[in-house]
Amino acid sequence: MSVRRLAKVQPDSFAFSKATKEKCDWWMSKYPAERKQSAVIPILWLVQKQEGWVSEPAIRAIADLLDMPVIRVLEVATFYTMFMLEPVGRTALIQVCGTTPCMLRGSGDLMKVCREKIGPRDTLSADGRFTWQEVECLGACVNAPMAQINDYYHEDLTAEDMARIIDDLAAGKAPAPGSTAGRHTSEPAGGALTLIDPGLYDGSAAKPIGRLPNSQAAS
Repeated sequence: MSVRRLAKVQPDSFAFSKATKEKCDWWMSKYPAERKQSAVIPILWLVQKQEGWVSEPAIRAIADLLDMPVIRVLEVATFYTMFMLEPVGRTALIQVCGTTPCMLRGSGDLMKVCREKIGPRDTLSADGRFTWQEVECLGACVNAPMAQINDYYHEDLTAEDMARIIDDLAAGKAPAPGSTAGRHTSEPAGGALTLIDPGLYDGSAAKPIGRLPNSQAAS
């Protein structure tokens, strides 16, 4: 089990934006008033979407909003690795899967590109625009190797693909998510190999049933 700690350098304060506060109120309204603490995870996520990470002042503000002890919010924020506890790149957070299927398919090459273009993992780049991490399974093993970049999956990656994506992001472009090999969802590489005749599933091969004799219909 990893030990996750808050960043050593913290902002002086935190304030919910109007849009974030409205969404927080919406989440809290989904629970009985005495159970509003159940909204702590989505509210932590909203704060992260607003700030890019979860700071100690933000944790205190969430605790005040939900009327819960600060330590309880801190426990949630440090337990779930989806919450960033220190500043990350304002342009992109790149999370490269390093679990066995992706490792066997070349995730090490993707990490090498990230290291060369961005710097050490888990470290904000010199220009403050990028952070990359090695993470555990993201559940897209059939399309390995893959990475989650901000909110989207990028799959079937090569080292060249990763370099291009980083360059595009740096140039202000929005690389298309999904398979870089043109794969549809999780079908086999090269396209579907079974159920390729539409007649097998579109109903066109079904024979109409004739009208039953009165004696059979009655029974």
